[in-house]
Amino acid sequence: MSYRWIPGSLLAVALIAPPAQAQAPSSDYRAEVEAWRQRREQRLRADDGWLAVVGLFWLKQGPNPVGSAPDSAVLLPATVPADAGTITLADGHATLVVTPGTEARVDGRPVTRLVLVPDTVPGHKEVQLGSVSLNLIDRQGKLGIRVKDMNSPRRKSFPGLQWYPIDEAARVQAQWVSYPTPKPIPITNVLGQVDDLSSPGYATFTWDGQEVTLHPVLDAPDSRTLFFIFRDKTSGKTTYGGGRFLYSSLPKAGTLELDFNKAYSPPCAFTDFATCPLPPPQNRLSVAIEAGEKAPAH
Repeated sequence: MSYRWIPGSLLAVALIAPPAQAQAPSSDYRAEVEAWRQRREQRLRADDGWLAVVGLFWLKQGPNPVGSAPDSAVLLPATVPADAGTITLADGHATLVVTPGTEARVDGRPVTRLVLVPDTVPGHKEVQLGSVSLNLIDRQGKLGIRVKDMNSPRRKSFPGLQWYPIDEAARVQAQWVSYPTPKPIPITNVLGQVDDLSSPGYATFTWDGQEVTLHPVLDAPDSRTLFFIFRDKTSGKTTYGGGRFLYSSLPKAGTLELDFNKAYSPPCAFTDFATCPLPPPQNRLSVAIEAGEKAPAH
C-alpha cells in the first residue's frame, strides 16, 4: 500500500514549551474545546456508539449459528430469538441466512439472505434485529461479528466522560520534521496483529522541561490529518492504561499544533470487544500529559 508524502520542513524552528503554570483559556477557546468534548461524548453514547457494543465473535469455517441460545456461535441478547439464523463462512465470504419468523433488516428493508460486507470495504452494511445490530469486521483476514445493542446496560448506566480542566498551555506548537519519503511504523493491536502504517515525519516539543518526540501515522492513504497513538506517565493512573489518541491537522511552515485538551481514550477503554491499536515504543513518553480525557469512571 502506498502513501502520499505530506510536505513539511527540515528547517529547525525554536521549540515551544508549555509554561510551567496552567494558562486560563480564553472564552472562545474554552467554548471550542467544550463543544468538541460534547460531540465526543455524543458519538460515544449514540445508538451505534462504542457503549452499545455487547459482543465480538470470530467466525469459524462453515456454519455459525446466530441467536440468543447459549450455545450460539454468535451469541445475541435475549431480545433476539434463540435461533435467529446462521452465518456460513466459506471461501472468505460470510453469508447470513435468516431463520423464518425472524425479522432482519438492512437499511430498513427486510432481508432473508445476505452476503455480509466487512467494515474495511465500501458498501458495508449492518444487519438490524430489533435493537440489536450485527457488523462484519475484518482484521487482516480474520472475520468476526461485532454485536451492538441500543439497550446495552453499559450505555444506559454510563455516568459521562471525565476530563482534565481545559488548559491553553496544553495546546502546543511543536516543531515538525518531514521524512524525505514516508517511513513505515509497525502498529500492534490488542489481538497481537501488526500493521505497518505510514508515517510522514515526527513532532518535537518540550513538556515540563523535557524534550518530547511523537510519531504520527496516517490512518488512510489520503488522510488530511495526522493520527498519534501515545502513552504517558498518566496511563494506568488517571488516564486509560492502554494509552490515548490524538489527531492534528497537517503541519504548516514546519510547525504543528498538538492540542492535548482533545486527547481521548480508545474504544478499548469502554468495551472488551474492540481491536484497538497500541502505542508504538517511540510514543511511550516519560512525561505526564495531564490534559484531555481521563479514564472512564466505570
